[in-house]
Amino acid sequence: MWKTSVYLRAIAMQKFITQLRVRYHEMDALGHVNNAVYQHYLEQAAVEHSEHLGLTMERYKELNGVFLMRRIEMEYLRSAVAGDTLEVTTWLQEMRGPRAIRRYEIRKQGDDQILVTAEATWVWVDMTAMRPKAIPKVLIDAFEQANQPNLAS
Repeated sequence: MWKTSVYLRAIAMQKFITQLRVRYHEMDALGHVNNAVYQHYLEQAAVEHSEHLGLTMERYKELNGVFLMRRIEMEYLRSAVAGDTLEVTTWLQEMRGPRAIRRYEIRKQGDDQILVTAEATWVWVDMTAMRPKAIPKVLIDAFEQANQPNLAS
């Protein structure tokens, strides 16, 4: 028998967009952003998205947990070079038990062509036990509230 839980949610979250400028030391031998650097961009976007919702590292410490990236799949479609300003878009696709599935797209600012797409699995980990545990309801609620229309508008 399946038990329904408040921690089992398929969600389609609003997209969060941040911008960053590509730095020269992030280039590979061909003069393009090194593929490994894109993961740093994605992690930064996830952190900024959480902080935008008030979910800072301090708040995570209060909850005795942290999100850690467990798996990532990226598709590289086009190149970026030093000096480009990139828009990194991210959103949560699903939160289930200890896992959150986060999607990403990277574009050059002002350009509709996608450079990179990615899907990452993040796991909520208890900082004391260093083991995965269900994402706290307060975190799920914070992400869901960001999707609610502002009734005061």
